[in-house]
Amino acid sequence: MQKKPITNKLLWIFAIGQFGWSLLAGIVSNWMVYYYTGTPDAQNPNTGIFADFITQDHIFLKLTLFGLVLAVGRIFDAISDPLIAGWSDRAKFKGGRRIPFMKAIAIPFALITIALFAIPQTSSIGLNNTLVFILMIVFYLFMTIFCTPYNALIAELGDTQEHRINVSTYISFTYIAGLSISYMLPNVAGFLEGAVGQAGSIRLAVAIMSAIACVAMLIPSFYIKERDYLEAKPSDTPAFSSLLKTFQNGMFRRFVYSDVIYFFALTLFQTGLAFYETKLMKIEDSWTFVLTATMTALSVCQYPIVNKLAPKVGKKRLIITGFFAYSVVFLITFLCGEGLIWGFIVAVCASVPMAILGILPQACVADVAELSRLETGEDRSGMFFAARTFAFKMGQAIALAVFTSMTAVASLKDTPVEVAEKAYRLTALVAFITCMTGACLFFLYKEKDILAKIEELKGPEEK
Repeated sequence: MQKKPITNKLLWIFAIGQFGWSLLAGIVSNWMVYYYTGTPDAQNPNTGIFADFITQDHIFLKLTLFGLVLAVGRIFDAISDPLIAGWSDRAKFKGGRRIPFMKAIAIPFALITIALFAIPQTSSIGLNNTLVFILMIVFYLFMTIFCTPYNALIAELGDTQEHRINVSTYISFTYIAGLSISYMLPNVAGFLEGAVGQAGSIRLAVAIMSAIACVAMLIPSFYIKERDYLEAKPSDTPAFSSLLKTFQNGMFRRFVYSDVIYFFALTLFQTGLAFYETKLMKIEDSWTFVLTATMTALSVCQYPIVNKLAPKVGKKRLIITGFFAYSVVFLITFLCGEGLIWGFIVAVCASVPMAILGILPQACVADVAELSRLETGEDRSGMFFAARTFAFKMGQAIALAVFTSMTAVASLKDTPVEVAEKAYRLTALVAFITCMTGACLFFLYKEKDILAKIEELKGPEEK
């Protein structure tokens, strides 16, 4: 039962935590592959700067070491999600079921991010390979420990349809803000290079950004007194029984089908974005932040529109529109030519689906979690978000493996330029095809039925 009223100010403070973890995730997802694979050129001398420290050839089922590490890391991450979610749902800490996890893991999460860019650079390639694997596993574990309880609060603080859409809007803003700032890594490193050298500047830039992210994650952890606003009854259902029960929810499954495919396509595209811009469009990597900032600014300008349209036309219609819009972006990337103009075309076009799909999917999960609570009397919000995360991280794991396998030839120093470019283009084509498939599958989701049942089951005091 809610004690103090939930306000938009509280939701904005909560959203600051999303900025922190998305900045750390962006650093790893956008720049680990870029700095640990690929080959440098005159325009972008930092590409693959750490590539000599780890194995680049295919080592298992045409997977590169890095592709295998990233894929296994995401699979481990996905499997650990329901375990952490079950632990959080059942938690009886004095500080609440969610906040204590966030408070405890923020600093270790930031430190492991720094370690990924600093430690696996010994004189032994075998040791470096092992270190990359271990550090990635720990990174994903720490991210799960923070994000799973954090995501559960989206449904719990979203006590009304208005608050669910608002909190989804706010965390979408802080998410893309964190992701956009992560693209500044080459710019920050370039500023520091004169003082600490080429490789040292990258490590220092990662450390500075990780420190900022850590502070952002700690702000809601210390400001929000969970028990003052929420008093959810701890769940008694074991973790994997709760996960199975969650996937038995037909409405949830219909949402997840397309979500998995969407994240496969998006991860494929995001992993390749720095390569698309530097290798296909021939843009200096220092422009990556400018293009991302442009895309983010345009997307944020559309947030009020999405926020107002969602209750009127429905989240389902807007999400399907976002799927098709992203498909167009992927197709443009596949067909792009050289020049900065192509980067801006992609940035402008991507701002529309970024605004839609950055806000509304979380609200859909919150709707389903709320309906389940009303129908069963058991609050398993953490597991619903963990189950979604479990599913889409499987898609991300496959995407990371596919991308690194498809582009492994581009990392070899004797590969012709046209062959490397073709490999990168093909990843954008695969993203286009899969995103179109996801759009078609989302027609199965029945939003109107979910909202109607929520209104029917809510008592007068909850409306």
